[in-house]
Amino acid sequence: MASLNDIRSTYLDFFEKNGHRVVDSSPLVPRNDPTLMFTNSGMVQFKNLFTGTEHRDYKRATTAQKCVRAGGKHNDLDNVGYTARHHTFFEMLGNFSFGDYFKETAIPLAWELLTKGFGLDPKRLLVTVYHTDDEAANLWKKVAGLSDDKIIRIATSDNFWMMGPTGPCGPCTEIFYDHGPHIWGGPPGSAEEDGDRFIEIWNNVFMQYEQFEDGSRRELDAKSIDTGMGLERIGALLQGKHDNYDTDLMRSLIEASANATSSDPDGPGKTSHRVIADHLRSTSFLIADGVMPSNEGRGYVLRRIMRRAMRHAHMLGAQDPVMFKLVPALVRQMGAAYPELSRAQALIEETLKLEETKFKQTLDRGLRLLDDELSRLPEGADLPGGAAFKLYDTYGFPLDLTQDALREQGRAVDVAGFDAAMAEQKAKARAAWSGSGEAKDAKIWFELAEDRGTTEFLGYETETAEGVVLALVRDGAEIGSAATGEAVQVVVNQTPFYAESGGQVGDTGLIRTDTGMIEVTDTKKAAGVFIHIGRVTEGSVAKGQPAKLEVGHGRRSAIRANHSATHLLHEALRRALGDHVAQKGSLNAPDRLRFDFSHSHALTAAEQAQVEAEVNAFVRQNAPVETRIMTPDDARAIGAQALFGEKYGDEVRVVSMGLLDGSGKGAEGRTYSLELCGGTHVARTGDIGAFVLLGDSASSAGVRRVEALTGEAALAHLRAQDARLAEIAAVLKAPATEVVDRVKALFDERRALQNEVAQLRRDLAMGGSSGGPEAKEVNGIKLIAQVLQGVSGKDLPALVDEMKARIGSGAVLLIADTGAKPAVAAGVTADLTGRLSAVTLVKAAAEAMGGKGGGGRPDMAQAGGADIALADAAIAAAEAVIGG
Repeated sequence: MASLNDIRSTYLDFFEKNGHRVVDSSPLVPRNDPTLMFTNSGMVQFKNLFTGTEHRDYKRATTAQKCVRAGGKHNDLDNVGYTARHHTFFEMLGNFSFGDYFKETAIPLAWELLTKGFGLDPKRLLVTVYHTDDEAANLWKKVAGLSDDKIIRIATSDNFWMMGPTGPCGPCTEIFYDHGPHIWGGPPGSAEEDGDRFIEIWNNVFMQYEQFEDGSRRELDAKSIDTGMGLERIGALLQGKHDNYDTDLMRSLIEASANATSSDPDGPGKTSHRVIADHLRSTSFLIADGVMPSNEGRGYVLRRIMRRAMRHAHMLGAQDPVMFKLVPALVRQMGAAYPELSRAQALIEETLKLEETKFKQTLDRGLRLLDDELSRLPEGADLPGGAAFKLYDTYGFPLDLTQDALREQGRAVDVAGFDAAMAEQKAKARAAWSGSGEAKDAKIWFELAEDRGTTEFLGYETETAEGVVLALVRDGAEIGSAATGEAVQVVVNQTPFYAESGGQVGDTGLIRTDTGMIEVTDTKKAAGVFIHIGRVTEGSVAKGQPAKLEVGHGRRSAIRANHSATHLLHEALRRALGDHVAQKGSLNAPDRLRFDFSHSHALTAAEQAQVEAEVNAFVRQNAPVETRIMTPDDARAIGAQALFGEKYGDEVRVVSMGLLDGSGKGAEGRTYSLELCGGTHVARTGDIGAFVLLGDSASSAGVRRVEALTGEAALAHLRAQDARLAEIAAVLKAPATEVVDRVKALFDERRALQNEVAQLRRDLAMGGSSGGPEAKEVNGIKLIAQVLQGVSGKDLPALVDEMKARIGSGAVLLIADTGAKPAVAAGVTADLTGRLSAVTLVKAAAEAMGGKGGGGRPDMAQAGGADIALADAAIAAAEAVIGG
């Protein structure tokens, strides 16, 4: 019996012998795709090769890729242990072509490996193809001899792969194994397809098209192959098993779990052993790749997997930590294929032992709480969401772990209630601390707020103020003084410095005392305390000193202008695009503004122009910017827009600007922009100066982003644009007003010249007035075979068609001497394609010149050679094909 290690090696060796580079598995933390939590398929590490943004020194690759699916979109965690084929960790065997071979090679390779390399019975295999993929269907008939009833056409996305809403995509062909009629289930596409009789073992993706936003597609210039075959699944099949957990590798881990817990591997605790075996692999490999347990992100998912396995060990009766004892068994099984396991073995064991020790201290209390809650419920009733959240918040039980425990009792959890409790806790946390950026620093700011009070902000009315230095802080602790060159955080009783909030960046400036000066480089806040971050540049500064605070005027003015322009922009977008527009984030910096808003489509040029013009109209209006204090309910009652992510107290500032009637009177209901906002703003809209919209881009799903400039930055941008236009006009020797027409004329002229040159090349290749090359007769078939100078490979098909039309009946072989690798094209007139194929001709010619491959239709085919010096041999090879 072949082991999983043998099967992995057989797969990689087979493709290496067929010209593929064996590439090491990439880490489980993707290096090239931040959208993924974990590597979940073999193609992840090659994503940039498929999109063309990266190139390597090979065009064929094969891998055994370690994968984890336990978080986000791809999450199999809940099913692990209860089904035959779900795993959090699995190995994906794959072979890949990056613009090299395509269906005509991928399908024969798959069939050869399965039926000869692995020895599967061909009669047990059937395939699916995308319903319009006649090419793949015909190849399966030709290569494997499959009948129509074993080539199932699927019209759904199951057999059409897409990298995303746009980008590379293409049809798939999936290979299935028939376990026989003694197992319930039907073939794919049937009503019984969810049964276990027909099991998918391999998927071949033919990356053939590029998808665009409007739904259209084009054929890719470089078609590619991406395949995937789960090692565990093919291993079970080759070992005569119907359950992945019965394979040699998984069975060895299950028996290690049984030995460590002194329990029967196939007894009542069978499911628990399967969970432990699977989770041992995922946790160990994640730790080896640098992920450590934590309460957020990847570390949180790792901790969830750990604790799920540890609870099952507890259910098996383990009184002491168990998981770390199983790591040597895993290393023995997989350490040779994945050396990182051996290198990290000590770290894996230590991490698992510490986590399980801590978890067991709370496990009993958590389970008692769960039992207490269930005892108060009617028989079979679901667990309230609040109780599940308490388990999570107090005892560290993830929701899925609680669900797993209840599943054995036929109960569920009120997930909506859990989510509501989670949202409430997050809201309280956000309310308690709006963050200085470092959690370890939070304690000092709460203590300062309690002991010395919060900071009074004076910056709405002034850019200078006097105050008293209440505290100097460094590394989370108070200090008495700071000398020249020392970094320090300063707290005063009152300040004109605006602290970063609501998209507006923090102020910079100076703090002066009688003995020294601090240059403030940023301002943040925590617990109501404003934190002036800076460095002593003169003398020294001590706690308790009076101080004069000066905000950097120029920078603050630019920030104010950008923030006020953001309000006008928000309203202009709503009026141009619709009331669905809502702020989803912003940045108001001194040099630019950025605004994210809900909208599903890119702005057209006309919409951008409309928005920019409308903002500038209200800038020129020079209306006063007014601020009122009112309750949140009153503010919303008069139509004020609330800012995204902002927390509002009992009173809010309502900022209004722009007058719809242009009268200069602030009549209620006639205000253009009305928003709740805690930021600083210009006194009049005219202070914005000018507004230039730079462009529109996607920020995230359903969210667009625009960037813009105001004031001097906007004018500088326009001046630079004018300078570039003047430079172009000078090169074209035309007035600036005629530049566009002149460029269009040049493009038209260039296009005409290109067409003329192409026609001249074709005329020259056809022999001009001499009538072109003569045909010779081979085995009763007229053949034109010629080497052409001065033409490219893309010119050949048209020339072949012209020569086919000239001879009426016969074959054409043209070789383009391009100065690099020669190109070859062959054609056969329609009356002869039953006897002779252009594909056969072109392959023979290309191989004679040292090339490989080639393909097309019976009447037209193309290929590439390697050495033009062998052109005569190529022609001779084509004649030999015709001569039979």
